[in-house]
Amino acid sequence: MSALGTLAAGVTGGIWKIAAIVLAALLLMVLSAAGTGWWAIASARDQALADLHAEQAITAQLRTAIQAQNDAVEEAGTAKLLAEARGQAAQQQAAAAGRRFDAALAKVAGARATTCDEAMPAVNVILDAIK
Repeated sequence: MSALGTLAAGVTGGIWKIAAIVLAALLLMVLSAAGTGWWAIASARDQALADLHAEQAITAQLRTAIQAQNDAVEEAGTAKLLAEARGQAAQQQAAAAGRRFDAALAKVAGARATTCDEAMPAVNVILDAIK
């Protein structure tokens, strides 16, 4: 048994060395894969952050453009209201002038003149109504 024991002891003594080398190689491969994974994840994170910052810049530009459009629409609305107010005032002035002109025409409706001197009082009434 001594020869067999020596052989068994030699085999088992060498197996642990081989197993240790295999396990060390396996550990090296796992650590290498894990490091590569961490590197890939960090790279993807950095790319995602860069994309996020680019999109935030685009969003800020769009918000600025939308605000400018909203301001322009508000200014146009204000200008429209002012124009409507001016139009209403002009219509009221025109209506008042029309009433004055109609009243002046009613005053001179029966006037008859053959000369300039006879027509001037009627013309003056009409001109005063137009002023």
